[in-house]
Amino acid sequence: MYQIGLTGGIASGKSTVSRLLSELGALIVDADAIAHTVVTPGQPAWRQIIDYFGDQILFPDGNINRRKLGDIVFSDPEKRKSLEAITHPAIWSQVATEVKLAEAAGYQVIVLDVPLLLETDWNHMVNEVWVVYVDRQTQINRLMVRDSLTQQQAEMRIASQLSLEEKKQRADVVIDNSGSPESTRRQVERLWERLHCDA
Repeated sequence: MYQIGLTGGIASGKSTVSRLLSELGALIVDADAIAHTVVTPGQPAWRQIIDYFGDQILFPDGNINRRKLGDIVFSDPEKRKSLEAITHPAIWSQVATEVKLAEAAGYQVIVLDVPLLLETDWNHMVNEVWVVYVDRQTQINRLMVRDSLTQQQAEMRIASQLSLEEKKQRADVVIDNSGSPESTRRQVERLWERLHCDA
């Protein structure tokens, strides 16, 4: 089974590329979706987060206020590391389970959609690393619009990850999402066709 690690930076368009791959028939293992699941009320990671950060980060229904938690961890690297130490093992455990299920089901190619693939050194688990790239100013602008952030807030969130320039250097494949949606789609379709030609 061939595993593609799909990553990028916040607001680079990785989710768009993941959706395109899914439309083409790829099996996507979405680490971000799993990350949401492992911190739902009652889960072990949820309890550990509350024990560490306090219940002021909760909505009245018990769900974590991700915006509030983000403001805390993106302004304090040590607290961000503590959050990652809680969530990453739980996320990876579920990712590994889904990969095993995909292999048992006979899938030949799967895509691991992992925002922090390179930061966490999970890239050693895949055969190829695909990076979705945009220039820094485009990334800042898109993040400000998408999440209604100030430029300072956007820059702090971007600074918490490896730069897209560095990720680009470490990629096996770079998908440039700076242009039109049609341009991105054409790149993804060519890559998907190449995968099947090589299979």
